[in-house]
Amino acid sequence: MHTRHRGNARSILIWVSALLAFSALAACSSKFTPSGIGETATAGMAGPDGTPLGAVTLTQQPHGVLVQADLMGLPPGAHGFHIHETGACSPDFTAAGGHFNPNDQGHGLAHPDGFHPGDLPNIHAAPNGSARADYFTDGITLDDGADHSVFGGDGSAVIVHEKPDSYGADPGAGARIACGVIRRQ
Repeated sequence: MHTRHRGNARSILIWVSALLAFSALAACSSKFTPSGIGETATAGMAGPDGTPLGAVTLTQQPHGVLVQADLMGLPPGAHGFHIHETGACSPDFTAAGGHFNPNDQGHGLAHPDGFHPGDLPNIHAAPNGSARADYFTDGITLDDGADHSVFGGDGSAVIVHEKPDSYGADPGAGARIACGVIRRQ
């Protein structure tokens, strides 16, 4: 009987140790995880004349944001695709300001010192004008209060440009042909 009690005590000690370790791990990981996992935001995209061109959906993930574009009515080919610093599209698309760049980093995915969070890969429209893309970025968040939140300050917008981005220091993507303000769902 004495051996059985020692076995039960050892089992309880193992369970308590496992529970404490799990609790510590959960507390530690929550410091590095955004609070709004699964939160979504959408940018309803429109052309300069107000024609609806689809939507871009942003979904908060544990380590960044999934950006999903489902667009139509674009000229066929590659187009610069960026998050811009101001949540405005009117009176014209210049209201969206420059690329989202809260930390003053260089432009272009190929920049040797790193690129700003508004830089995303080009989007490619099919001959019928449709474009579908999924991008993941850890440069932005949907969490309020973070310096890289798309909802900080004046909000943010998504812009599609007429030409592809060069990915270098000079964007060279041309005119803004679609815009959508990022809004919480």
